[in-house]
This record gives sequence, structure tokens and C-alpha cells, in this order.
Amino acid sequence: MSETKSNAECLKRIEAFAHLMDAQFRIPFTNISIGIDGLIGLIPGVGDGIAFLLALYPVIEARRMGAGFGLIAKMLLNIVIDTVIGSVPILGDIFDIGFKANIRNAKLLRKFLGL
Repeated sequence: MSETKSNAECLKRIEAFAHLMDAQFRIPFTNISIGIDGLIGLIPGVGDGIAFLLALYPVIEARRMGAGFGLIAKMLLNIVIDTVIGSVPILGDIFDIGFKANIRNAKLLRKFLGL
């Protein structure tokens, strides 16, 4: 299997993961979508930590695909922003709905791969 095909398949998995984490469910009668990240974040004390750990999956895959320090740093910054602001009660949950760090990271990776 060629590296390009392998990277494309991995990117497809990462994009599906990002959608699940950030936009899987649409709030009825709105154009607002939320994902598992937003739901997990509602668990007091540990929810944002669990979401943080899950969000590392695309970063690990990006590194495996040869992403450099700059891209990895941007991806990690998105996750840290999402985690820190997302941990603020109520305000953080609203922020999570709009920021969508996992989708941002999938887009960064797609751009890096040129796919």
C-alpha cells in the first residue's frame, strides 16, 4: 500500500473521529451541532480530561504521518484552548459548541497532507 493511500485512509478515520467528537448530533430546530466532546465535558471533574485524552489521537496519528513540530504545536494548542476554556462551567460548554478543536485539527492535517 502506498504511503499516500495509507495517509488518505488515516485522514478519513481522523475526520470521522473529529465529526463524532465535535458535530455528531444536531440540536433539534437549530443549525447547532455537538459531539461526544461536548457531552463528555458535562461530566463534572473528569469530563474535560477524558475529552483531552481522546483529542490526542489525531495528534499521535499526525506525528506518525510525519507532521513537524509546527503542526503538532498548533494541534496541541487547539486542544489546550478547548480544554482550558471548556472546563469553565456553562461558558465552557457554550465555547465547546463553537470552537470544535477536533475538526480544526483534522483540517490542519488535511492541509498538511495536501489531500
